[in-house]
Amino acid sequence: MAKVAISTENAPKPAAAYSPGARKGNILQVAGQVAVDPKTGEVVGGSVGEQARQAFANVEAVLEAAGSSFADVVMVRVYLTDTAHFAEFNEVYNQLVKEPYAARTTVYVGLPAGLLVEIDALAVLD
Repeated sequence: MAKVAISTENAPKPAAAYSPGARKGNILQVAGQVAVDPKTGEVVGGSVGEQARQAFANVEAVLEAAGSSFADVVMVRVYLTDTAHFAEFNEVYNQLVKEPYAARTTVYVGLPAGLLVEIDALAVLD
């Protein structure tokens, strides 16, 4: 079974040599998405909440390009630049993500200037 690269004009173009998504069989990995507007290439929002909404929209666009949705997501990884952003991020997460919840890991990292959050997802398709 071949690995298939997933891309869409509704998510930002990769900044390096990787695919926005990769599917092999029923496994779909969405690469880390940040708060970049795919139409302008610019970072959206100055708060972690605003950036989280755009990053989730980008994840969703890649899922949809692969014929999937958040209903298929079994793992979400969240990368925040500041522990103080957790509560605001979690508020947005709770508005956007529905039960049954995927497993989730949140880690704190350095991201390029202006970026506060990055999100990736692992989905299993039926």
